[in-house]
Amino acid sequence: MSKVGILGIGIVPARALSSDVSYRELIFEAAVKAYEDAGIEPFDVDTFVSVSEDFNEGVSIFDEYVPDQLGAVLKPVHTISGDGLYGVISVAMQIMTGMFRIGVVEAHSKASNVLNHLKILELALDPVYLRHTGVDPRFLAGLEMRAYMEASGIDAESVARAATHQRTNAIWNPLAAYPGKFSPDDVLLTEVVAEPLTEGMVAQPADGAVVVVLASEDVIRSQKKNQAVWIEGMGFYTSEPSFDTWVWERATYAELSARKAYEMAGISCPSKEISFAEVDSRYAYKMLQHIEACALTDGRNPAQLLRDGFFSKEGTLPVNLSGAHMGIGMMEEATALYQLAFAADQLLGRAGRMQLSDPYRCIIQSWRGLPTRSGATCILSRD
Repeated sequence: MSKVGILGIGIVPARALSSDVSYRELIFEAAVKAYEDAGIEPFDVDTFVSVSEDFNEGVSIFDEYVPDQLGAVLKPVHTISGDGLYGVISVAMQIMTGMFRIGVVEAHSKASNVLNHLKILELALDPVYLRHTGVDPRFLAGLEMRAYMEASGIDAESVARAATHQRTNAIWNPLAAYPGKFSPDDVLLTEVVAEPLTEGMVAQPADGAVVVVLASEDVIRSQKKNQAVWIEGMGFYTSEPSFDTWVWERATYAELSARKAYEMAGISCPSKEISFAEVDSRYAYKMLQHIEACALTDGRNPAQLLRDGFFSKEGTLPVNLSGAHMGIGMMEEATALYQLAFAADQLLGRAGRMQLSDPYRCIIQSWRGLPTRSGATCILSRD
């Protein structure tokens, strides 16, 4: 099977409001940047994937609305209703068949166009037991946070610290919409969403777009890339099908997808073979839960490691230096690809103030969001 790597990436900086442009203009800007970075033209691309959810877009069969701005007219285009890493994995697998040489993944967010996102989330809740209750769908996150805290011995202050860790990191990420310097007390004093979850522990919506160009090894080498970023391992998984069967205290989907990605990459001790990590954190406690699920703590308490600086830029295993969902913004399918782009820049030595000294391999982990138990994982490495 052909080795697959990243040929180019184009990103529109995330922002809370983008009333001056349409989603098509956002995608077009990201595509132009990606093709320029990759050194290709749209007609060089063999396959396109749009990662989006029709409910969030307000239209059905959304892939019909993306070919023009991607330069994908009369080319294979399909939509994946999952997070961005699912799209990356889909294109990578297509290239690995040998039938395609260059593929493009597009993800975007126009969250500012959505009047009531929680009403959309309600449509994903169980129609018999939950949807008709009118309860904020995020109460599931509150229940899971409580279960995770009880099982792991983590307190709310530690979750608040995870939020501030990411918002502070975002200060040095020019693509992030929500950088900021806060204390854990500032987070704890925000309005309660679903006890013990507070508003300060919930990622805020943002607009933006990202386009990633993937290619086979021969294409990347022919582009005279002196240093490339490769996909070493990947996995995706959907675990418990409904909330009444959830293993509340664990992110089993992340455990299983990470395990498959490590197996593919030949990694036996993740905490020692991974240079840094980017994990989903649309709720602050998820950063800690996903770190554990990805086997990055060697059984140690992630909250204590966070306090000790283990996950900081100067720490042993930096986590979410991009700011992740808390700092970049909650962009549904797109945030994971913003994290992937940040990770690629780290591996190529282009991360600016957040650049690590000698990173060689990283993990990017994503989650589809409430109320799913679906997630994906990619392992990236440099030459």
